[in-house]
Amino acid sequence: MIIKSFEIDKLKQINSSIHLIYGNNEGIKDDIINNFYLKNFEGELLKYDEQDILNKREEFMSSISTRSLFENSRLIIISRVTDKFINLLHDIIKKELLEIKIILKSTILEKKSKIRTIFEKEKKIICTPVYEDDSRSLNYVIQAFLKENKLNISQEIKNLIIERSNGDRINLKNELFKLKNLSLSRKKITTEDIIKLSNLAENYSVFELSDNYLAKNSKKVSNILNENNYSSEDCILIVRTILNKSKRLLKIKTAMEDDISLDQVISSFKPPIFWKEKDIVKKQAQSWSTSEVKDLIYRINGLEALVKKNSTNSMLFVSNFISNY
Repeated sequence: MIIKSFEIDKLKQINSSIHLIYGNNEGIKDDIINNFYLKNFEGELLKYDEQDILNKREEFMSSISTRSLFENSRLIIISRVTDKFINLLHDIIKKELLEIKIILKSTILEKKSKIRTIFEKEKKIICTPVYEDDSRSLNYVIQAFLKENKLNISQEIKNLIIERSNGDRINLKNELFKLKNLSLSRKKITTEDIIKLSNLAENYSVFELSDNYLAKNSKKVSNILNENNYSSEDCILIVRTILNKSKRLLKIKTAMEDDISLDQVISSFKPPIFWKEKDIVKKQAQSWSTSEVKDLIYRINGLEALVKKNSTNSMLFVSNFISNY
C-alpha cells in the first residue's frame, strides 16, 4: 500500500507493522520517523543495516518472534535496504509481530524493484516514496517552523534561506535553528543577518568545495580545506551537499547510458542546472563511472553516520574522506 509523504497522517488509521521509506530525500525520511514513530515513543529503539540482518538472519527472526521482557514495544529501523532483503521480508510478513514496528529505509528504488512492488501491492504493509524538495515544500517547512516558534520574517529572507539550503531540508533546518537562536537577541532580523549567519557567507563556500571534490580538482580542494576552519555543523552540511550533488551526478550518468549525449542530458535536466554550473558538472560526469558514483553515495552515507556520532573529530573524518578518492 502506498502512503505519500504529504498524507502521512493516514498512518494513524492504518494498523501496519512494516513501513518501507525509499527515495533520495533523507530530510523527509527523518521527519516521518521522528514526527510519527519516535515522538512520545518510550520503548526500545534498535537500528541495523541490511547486511547486519542478513548476516544474522535466524537470530533476527527469533528476536522478533518473542516479546521483550524489559520493554513494552520495539521500533526497529533497518537502513540501506535492497532487493536482497526480499526473502526475509516474506518471512517477516508471515509472522505476527507483537508490539513491534519495523521501518525499512532505502535509497531510490526503480519501478522494477521486487521489494518496492511487494510493498505497493500488499495491503498489510506500507511504502512511502520521498522525492527531492522543491521551493514550495521547503517554504512549507519554513512556515511550520516559524509558526511553532512564533517568529516572523519577510518573504525575501525566506527565499534567501531556501537558496542557502541548496534544496535540502536538513540544511534548511540547520539554518532555521540558527535564525531562532539569533532571534533571542534581535527583535528584527535582516537579510544581512542571514548572510552573516549562513555557513556560506565568507571565504570558500561549501558548494564550491563539493563541486571541486566531485570534479576531482585535488589542488582546489586542498586550498579550500586549508583556507577554512570548518565547525562540526559545517561538516554535516559538507557531507549532505556532496551527497546531494552525487545523487544528481548519478542521475546524469544513468541518463547517459541510454546513448544520450552529456550536453543533452545537462540541457534537459530537471531541476535545471544553472549555466554557471554546467562546465564543472560536465567535468564531474567525465571523472566518474556510474558504478563509482553508486559506491561513492554508499560511502558518503557511512561518513555521515560517523560524523554524527563523533562531532569532536568530524572535520578529521571529512577532510580524510575528501582528500582520498
